[in-house]
Amino acid sequence: MNNFGHWKISPDISPDIPADAIGFVYIIKNKLVGKSYIGKKLLEFKKSRRPLKGRVNSRRYKVPSDWQEYTGSSPSLNEYIAKNGKDEFEFTILHFHPSKLLLSYYEIKEIVDRNAIFSSEYYNEVLNCRFRYKK
Repeated sequence: MNNFGHWKISPDISPDIPADAIGFVYIIKNKLVGKSYIGKKLLEFKKSRRPLKGRVNSRRYKVPSDWQEYTGSSPSLNEYIAKNGKDEFEFTILHFHPSKLLLSYYEIKEIVDRNAIFSSEYYNEVLNCRFRYKK
């Protein structure tokens, strides 16, 4: 069984992390106030070391991200969590994805489908999107 920290898995998906998953789309709900936040999170980060002597290319490797403790990227949401604690919130993983393109696409799709930018029921304030798909 995986250690998901404070995250719960949506009943619509498998309770295990797929082998090809690089990240997930999530929703954080404030149980008392009723506001929510939609976002995405990578499971691992890519880092690089300086090249070896006589080489030009840097050495790349992966490190686990802080996703088990992660509380979103919204400043207003994190300010509220800092004051009141995580107990008032429900952290739910909606779906896992195998690429950054799909991760960004489905995050934006969830935000647009729920009208999260314009609704006062969501902490979401910014919608940045830039996709590049090579055919």
